[in-house]
Amino acid sequence: MHQRIYIREMKHLMTVIACIVFIIGFSQEDYTAKREQMVKMQLKARGIKDGATLLAMQDVPRHLFVPENMKPYAYADGPLPIGNGQTISQPYIVAFMTEALQLKQNDKVLEIGTGSGYQAAILAKIVDSVYTIEIVKNLAFKAKDRLQELGYANVKVKWGDGYHGWPEKAPFDAIIVTAGADSIPQPLIEQLKRNGRMIIPVGPHNYTSYLELVTKKKNTITKKKLLPVRFVPFIRDKKSGGDKK
Repeated sequence: MHQRIYIREMKHLMTVIACIVFIIGFSQEDYTAKREQMVKMQLKARGIKDGATLLAMQDVPRHLFVPENMKPYAYADGPLPIGNGQTISQPYIVAFMTEALQLKQNDKVLEIGTGSGYQAAILAKIVDSVYTIEIVKNLAFKAKDRLQELGYANVKVKWGDGYHGWPEKAPFDAIIVTAGADSIPQPLIEQLKRNGRMIIPVGPHNYTSYLELVTKKKNTITKKKLLPVRFVPFIRDKKSGGDKK
């Protein structure tokens, strides 16, 4: 009698385990399909052509960089809140900014505005090393933990004021700023290598900004307006700073 009960319980347990495995597997396949659809309909259809950018957008699991209640919308065509008044950018904008930098495999890139860490993860799939700064302490620490857990070993996260860049790690082949600035911070220009590129949204707060592509030549700085955008504002806080060890 006891043996029959034990067998029934084991069969029930195995059924439950099988259901869980099926659900997990289905969910991962569903997210993969959503990423494929995102790349096809939101990126390729709008003119994103760079192979490395498209491959990174296809590969990085965006749903792991948003809050739990936002996961069903992770691959939607728009920005999403991530807490602390910040957002994860629209997939198209992430791809557009990445492609515009014309990144090479051995590049060293600085990102200002880590947020959830998604843009840093995209960059990490393309370039040799990524240094990213986040002024909101809670987001900086969460992003560092998340990126480490997901295996992005070539990303270094710093909590601090991005206006000053990361002079200890300069110069950089490229800089990407993911917050709207009134003007281009001079320290960031100084930390670009010769022939380096920077992309940054510039414009007055609460008004439409423009993504500007900045190129540093030997004796000149050239600026080119690319696209009208809206970003959360570039935050300054002289009291913040420091690395999480």
